[in-house]
Amino acid sequence: MTMTPVPPEMKRLEPFEMALRETGMGYPEVTEDFPWGHRTLKVKGKAFVFLTLTAEGLSLSVKLPQSNSAALMMPFATPTGYGLGKSGWVSALFGARDTPPLELLRQWLAESYRAVAPKKLAALLEGGQEAAPGKTKSAPARKSTPAATKKPATKKTAAKKAPARSRSTSTAAKKTSSRSRS
Repeated sequence: MTMTPVPPEMKRLEPFEMALRETGMGYPEVTEDFPWGHRTLKVKGKAFVFLTLTAEGLSLSVKLPQSNSAALMMPFATPTGYGLGKSGWVSALFGARDTPPLELLRQWLAESYRAVAPKKLAALLEGGQEAAPGKTKSAPARKSTPAATKKPATKKTAAKKAPARSRSTSTAAKKTSSRSRS
């Protein structure tokens, strides 16, 4: 829920905000947070989208490492402020009379999720595209060995050194071997 009051003329953008939220919440292990009063979707504690509906309009910021330059060609897109634009973050703003391109924005959400999520979670998205909410693939089960069959950890022991020969013995052996050669 957006913390700031939404003027009546911006109410028509609420369905777009909710559609983007629903898409993002459908990804594996996503949580919702409201730092600074803005809706933020996170995976493993890392934000991958900031969504805000205010008097200015519907705004979203996403991380786009692959499509950053193409996204910035759109009339509604700008590099995200606070230095995030340098890291591939793009912000889009839609006013009361604008119709946000939902399919494009869903693709941006999927790319941002993949950029921020751990590789194992990002791999769960179906066929490289965003998964429909609630339709993510489950992680393959790990084969575990029963505790009884596991080998106990062994300590590495230093190899025992052979007893050192006394210096006199080895010197005497050298002298003897060199005399026999002559």
